[in-house]
Formats: sequence, structure tokens, C-alpha cells
Amino acid sequence: MLTIDELPHYRYEDYRRWEGDWEMIEGVPYAMTPSPTLKHQRVSQKIARYLDEALDDCPQCQALLAIDWVVSEDTVVQPDNLVICHEEEGEFLTRAPVLIFEILSPSTWKKDRVTKFRLYEREGVLHYCIVDPETRVAKIYRLVQGRYIKQADVSGENYCFELAKCDFDFDFSKIWP
Repeated sequence: MLTIDELPHYRYEDYRRWEGDWEMIEGVPYAMTPSPTLKHQRVSQKIARYLDEALDDCPQCQALLAIDWVVSEDTVVQPDNLVICHEEEGEFLTRAPVLIFEILSPSTWKKDRVTKFRLYEREGVLHYCIVDPETRVAKIYRLVQGRYIKQADVSGENYCFELAKCDFDFDFSKIWP
């Protein structure tokens, strides 16, 4: 068995040449296959819709679907749904979003709950929401003094996200298929 030091360490230049959907965290590639399930897609689509509507009155912030966030030369992730409150130039994100939603799938739950949790915390993502379509529960974390503190487990209620430039209520009862 190979040790971590013996594994290849990839960089953004390698990532750009890969075919298919991938993420790369600290030089380790993660295949984004199989593609998300129908339930996952429905939840993501509803999150995107309600985020977009909630941010109508906030000209500084915008909701986005999965897009490359180039964290560093060896880390590129594609959060399922996210909110940014800054202007970006170019084809991908280079600064941390203020809010990320990751929707759990059987193939991604460990990466979303552990690896991305630590990455988003380290990179200063203000709110991290882990959505489980099977249990219909979303776990919401807020960055407080550099650490994620769980704010709520929500299923059918509203939660107020407080961003730097705006606040909005998000009705979690509307996202479940």
C-alpha cells in the first residue's frame, strides 16, 4: 500500500487537462462520478431558485450553481450551490464564497462532511450548509473565530442567513422533493 508521500500530487495545470468532472483537494483528485442522482439535482435546483429569489434585493450578492473555486494551485472544488458577495473576474472563483450548500450523496458524504468541512472552515467560508436529501435535514454551520459552530439542524423551517451586506430568510421546507 502506498503512503501519502508516495501518491502523485497534482496541480491546477494538471486539473485543467482532465476530462470529465473532478475536484482536487491538496493535490488529491476526486472523481465527480457517478453524476448526481435525480433527488440530488431536484434539491440543488430548488436551493438555487430560492437563493436567487432571496437575493433579489441584495445587489452585492449573487447565487451560483457549481463552479470551479480555485482555492490554490493544488485545490479546486465545485460546491453544489453557493453565494458570493464580491465581484469576480475570469472564468472561475478565486475568493471564498460567503455561503456554501453541499448536498450529500452516497459517493460524497465523507468528503462533504469531513474534507470540505475543514477546507471551507480554513478558507473562511462564513456559512456552510450540509444538506441530506435522505433524512431531509440540513446542518447549518457558521464560522466563529475561525471555527465552524453548528447553528441549527433544519428541515421544515426558516433560517436567517446573515451575510456581510444583507440578511435573508431561507425556507428549508421548500427544497425537499
